[in-house]
Amino acid sequence: MKLYDYFRSGAAYRTRIALNLKGLDYEQSFVHLTRDGGEQFKPDYAALNPQKLVPTLIDGGVPITQSMSIMEYIEETRPNPPLLPKDAAGRARVRALANIIACDIHPINNLRVRNYVRDDLKAGPEGMRLFVERWILFGLEAYEALVAGNPQTGTFSHGDTPTMADCCLVPQLANGRTFKVNYDRFPTVLRIEQACLKHPAFIKAAPENQPDAE
Repeated sequence: MKLYDYFRSGAAYRTRIALNLKGLDYEQSFVHLTRDGGEQFKPDYAALNPQKLVPTLIDGGVPITQSMSIMEYIEETRPNPPLLPKDAAGRARVRALANIIACDIHPINNLRVRNYVRDDLKAGPEGMRLFVERWILFGLEAYEALVAGNPQTGTFSHGDTPTMADCCLVPQLANGRTFKVNYDRFPTVLRIEQACLKHPAFIKAAPENQPDAE
């Protein structure tokens, strides 16, 4: 199993967490997203992942792209320990929480979007930062509302073991801090994050603990 990875990528970060939670061994191959105009645009990698994004997981010679698809794939092929609850309603709740991050926050503050807002739309660095901050806060307001006071919320976003939702949440919070986003209004989210950051799978996956960290 090989993971095409970049230490700063939020999508790659969530994938690493999921692989670690499953206890899976994986070889890392690093794709620097900004060096020399972006190594993801090189022909060999573009042939592997036509979107020219990370991560890409190779398992049994089969390339799997998109972090959410990778997490669903390893959940189906290596079901224990689970990233999703046993009951259908619980699985739907976890997927909904995960998708607040993966579908509604992360794509809007991805590197290529940030560069477009900063450079092509002439917003400049501070305009880009405000753009990113707005959509992070908008999504986390919903996340906080769904987990605060909900009996299904435990130590983690759903119950007392990490799920796919936590895999998505922690990298997004880390990303927002690079843009000085203030999370004080989200106490439940911050409590969950602290529990995650003590877990070995999250520690191992942290950007600063990757071989390509700068």
